[in-house]
Amino acid sequence: MLSAATFLGLFALIDTSRGLYPFIHLANPTLPPRLYHGCYGDIMTMETPGASCDMDILIKCGIHGSEMFAEMDLRAIKPYQILIKEVGQKHCLDPALIAAIISRESHGGAALCDGWDHTGLKFGLMQLDKKTYHPVGTWDSKEHLLQAVEILTDRIKAIQKQFPTWSATQHLKGGLSAFKSGIETIATPLDIETDFANDIIARGRFYRRNGF
Repeated sequence: MLSAATFLGLFALIDTSRGLYPFIHLANPTLPPRLYHGCYGDIMTMETPGASCDMDILIKCGIHGSEMFAEMDLRAIKPYQILIKEVGQKHCLDPALIAAIISRESHGGAALCDGWDHTGLKFGLMQLDKKTYHPVGTWDSKEHLLQAVEILTDRIKAIQKQFPTWSATQHLKGGLSAFKSGIETIATPLDIETDFANDIIARGRFYRRNGF
């Protein structure tokens, strides 16, 4: 039979262990914590004004506008949630950012015709330009997402290398802007404050809060 002192000592040890690992039941122990938001900074801590404002349609701009469009696309993007997370973890990119790009570029595929945009130049959920990237796979396949996300992370890494003193937020915004318009368009911090980059980060926050 345990003495009172021994019992109290065991209780204290158990209580201490709970304090050391308060979230162990919430996390998947097989995944490093960084995979929850990837290797390129936490979008939940990044400043963004959201989508650019047009004075004629103020309701569709700013963070409110970005989140409004992200919510409209949520149902169409949900079926790809597991795939998005797999691809995000493979390339160490926040899945919420992938969902945000899919929302912005193709509305979860709803805006496409056989995987192509109305011009017939851009293909897939993340809308790769066939003249620049030579898309592979079917439009909503894992192969397509792997290619698109690899291109995006390569752009982010290129911005990191070219501008080593920039912050994580600037590197991510630079990579997003380069994914959309090309690395040659990035020369100063002003060049990364694009509608695309700011809108994607704002939409990404919405998707992070909704399970991505």
